[in-house]
Amino acid sequence: MAPHTLDDILVEDIAYQQHGDAPLLLRLYRPRGPGPFPLLAEMHGGAWCRGDRLDEDRLNRALAARGIVIAALDFRMPPQAAYPASLVDIHFAVRWLKVRAASWGCDPNRLGLMGLSSGAHQAMLTAMRPQDPRYAALPLEGGEGIDARVAFAVLCWPVIDPLGRYRYAREWEASGRPYPETIARVLPDHLRYWGSEDAMAEGNPVLALERGEAVVTPPVLYLQGEQDVVHPRAQLERFVHGYRQAGGELTLRWFEGEAEGFVNKKPDAPSTARAIDAIAGFVHGRSGTTSAAR
Repeated sequence: MAPHTLDDILVEDIAYQQHGDAPLLLRLYRPRGPGPFPLLAEMHGGAWCRGDRLDEDRLNRALAARGIVIAALDFRMPPQAAYPASLVDIHFAVRWLKVRAASWGCDPNRLGLMGLSSGAHQAMLTAMRPQDPRYAALPLEGGEGIDARVAFAVLCWPVIDPLGRYRYAREWEASGRPYPETIARVLPDHLRYWGSEDAMAEGNPVLALERGEAVVTPPVLYLQGEQDVVHPRAQLERFVHGYRQAGGELTLRWFEGEAEGFVNKKPDAPSTARAIDAIAGFVHGRSGTTSAAR
């Protein structure tokens, strides 16, 4: 069968939970047809403090056109709430999606997570700590006994070491050398979300591995541009080493000549097409489906 086209995609916004008078929405991108389809929950970037479920609309449509159901999540951010509120919302969303997965032609046991930048950090932390009682704080009516374990994770240039990135940005700013505007912007965002360096160390995938925490290690696809200076390479290398040492399977894909966020900044570039193909291939491979599922 031929792959889906953009005209074959159903898009709708759904309230998946509510805090006070404010509903939290997800945008569901669903290929037409009975499936089976992979199910992927997506977390936007924005240094934990900015952005929403619409940020990766073009990427999510492209993945849905390749036969993947995408749930792009809104979650609480400062000033409404700081860490770990977003992890609480994401944990709840994973369970909420599992309850409904079969109605979209998806296997709840093969749900995966994808995130970009700070969203990728949150995706990885959720995947590594599915039973953390702080993150599991919200009960799900009708979802008793359903956990937040996921089958795989896709990390697009994650802030994999929040404390390391914060100190890296501070040192660069203090050096007097020219630095990207992003570096100046992320410093206050780190503090708004985390509040302290102690929290940055606690909610930290790199340090969790190095502390020897009993984490879960689902298969990971890790994408990063070779010219990315906002997400330091040394922190990536520590994570990759620690994850593999802990028994996790990790596929690392480098994109020559690309900086951070190239998929959104350069939507028509060949590297972006390669990244989307890599994500779709990994997701289908881990879900036991094909891009032609209809």
